[in-house]
Amino acid sequence: MVKISQRALDLPASPIRKLIPYANQAKARGIKIYHLNIGQPDIASPELFLQKIKQFPDKVVAYEQSDGNAKLRKSASIYYKRNNIDLEAEEIIITQGGSEALWMACFILLESEQECLTIEPFYANYLSFANLANVKITAVTSTIENNFQLPSITKIKAAVTSKTKAILLCSPSNPTGVVYSKKDLQKLVDFCLQKNIFIISDETYREFFYEKLMPTSLITFKKAHQNTVIVDSFSKRFSLCGARLGIIASKNKDIMAAVLKMAQARLAAPAIEQYAASFLDKVPQSYFAKVQKEYKKRRDTLVTGLQKIPGVVCGYPAGAFYLIAQLPVDDSEKFARFLLEDFAFKGETVMVAPAQGFYSTPNLGKKQVRIAYVLNCEDLKKACLLLGKALEEYNKK
Repeated sequence: MVKISQRALDLPASPIRKLIPYANQAKARGIKIYHLNIGQPDIASPELFLQKIKQFPDKVVAYEQSDGNAKLRKSASIYYKRNNIDLEAEEIIITQGGSEALWMACFILLESEQECLTIEPFYANYLSFANLANVKITAVTSTIENNFQLPSITKIKAAVTSKTKAILLCSPSNPTGVVYSKKDLQKLVDFCLQKNIFIISDETYREFFYEKLMPTSLITFKKAHQNTVIVDSFSKRFSLCGARLGIIASKNKDIMAAVLKMAQARLAAPAIEQYAASFLDKVPQSYFAKVQKEYKKRRDTLVTGLQKIPGVVCGYPAGAFYLIAQLPVDDSEKFARFLLEDFAFKGETVMVAPAQGFYSTPNLGKKQVRIAYVLNCEDLKKACLLLGKALEEYNKK
């Protein structure tokens, strides 16, 4: 019998989506599910984008340029400079979502079987992108006890080996919501320069911060320009997950030349969506301020609700729209399945993402879940009530 590749067999299943069949079965039984498992914002996309989609002027939907619509790259540059990030249009390439940008970064910056260091828990698909590039993800563990702050530079140094070629950071973080301080990032940048290590900065959640500590773009460390790659996305910032538009950017011309070759190989990102997105620099700052205010309310509602549940410990996210919660259970994946297969209260239940898939170290996160607070405050209150009742029932077994 013919066999598929080992690389395909080694691809991890998404901890965010692997429980969808159980959710579909629950829905077929008439159960309403509060989805806390996936970062799909319910905030309305900018009306300007939706209008421009309808106004696409061409009679043929042709291939776009491989590096992206020129107006969109210019629009992105305007956005960055407005946020004190010095990136020119020619230093930006449009990708098919931030996911493609991350895969490209792994493929271009690291040789086969080299190591990319990151901080766990991390966005689970980092493992998939690294696997596709035949790169190994290694991790330094952050903990819920100190709210997932960046581990000390001493711990990071100890994790670096002769095979470590890049460090991948996400701030504000998916899945923890932590925002790293500029002081801590400076120490890390200095270390990377000393070791000549690339820095991949996932800045998808730049607008989502709720305390005084503002996110710091790694591209603002000028001494590290040649070592730094920015990965970004339109999905969360503008509530455009389905548009599949992202960005990879660097001031290193060799990196961007390699990115262009990869972009040419896959031809182009979606043309109509790029056209509509090229107007997004016109979206007023009030849009972001309103969204930020709403997510802060949701963060506070969720944390308050979780803290009322006996035995639950949760991080306090300063950014993004996720948190990691530790539950009084033996195995969070078993509990997540219980929520979908065996539990309902007044015809309703909750769906969460087991956190073990957000760690690379075996057995870590086994009692934790990632929760995305992408529902309105009333729904989050209901979800917390359901979660508390489900834990009570689960632990009677």
